[in-house]
Amino acid sequence: MFRSPVHAGLAIIGGTLAALTGCAHRVSTRIPAAAKIGATETGTASWYGEPYNGRRAASGEIYDMEQFTAAHRTLPFGTWLEVTDLANGKKVEVRIIDRGPFVEGRIIDLSLAAARKIEMVGPGSARVRLKVIRAPVSDPGNAAQLYAVQAGAFSTRDRAESFAASLHEKFDDARVVPASAVWRVLVGRALPLDEANRLAAKVRKATGEAMVVPDR
Repeated sequence: MFRSPVHAGLAIIGGTLAALTGCAHRVSTRIPAAAKIGATETGTASWYGEPYNGRRAASGEIYDMEQFTAAHRTLPFGTWLEVTDLANGKKVEVRIIDRGPFVEGRIIDLSLAAARKIEMVGPGSARVRLKVIRAPVSDPGNAAQLYAVQAGAFSTRDRAESFAASLHEKFDDARVVPASAVWRVLVGRALPLDEANRLAAKVRKATGEAMVVPDR
């Protein structure tokens, strides 16, 4: 069993952005242990759309309620889950990009698209079973989602570039990538999730901080 509860709280997101834009310090990030393929959890799911649509999720991605994503309190970003509605048997596969829901008794917050697929939009919540799965290949001609590791985020480019330069001895592909009001320092390129999680452990050991993020 993996541990639960779940939602993308506006206060959490807002607080994080305020911390990023208010000073030039690094943002503290911690990566949870990777979930075991096949691990399950049962509980109540809810869904979220507006006003969060178009806003930055806890992973750094922009939340798009028409994509198959979800929020969970503890699972690493990029973890894929099969979500089964226990009442109607319908299933949907989602990728964790956010934190939440922070409502007692709920274990996952689905995107609008995911909730729609298991016919959960009207009721607003449902009893579900979550199962950790391998990242799917949505189309035979396309690769599965690939990842990098965020080692830090800064409110000024100069500080981000200085930090990236300090990492080059151990991580020669450390680079600076702009993201909204911040500058992110990324390590690794186009990695499968398992490799990204292993690299994140190394980065965290070297710097104290690491977060797996999609490599777009």
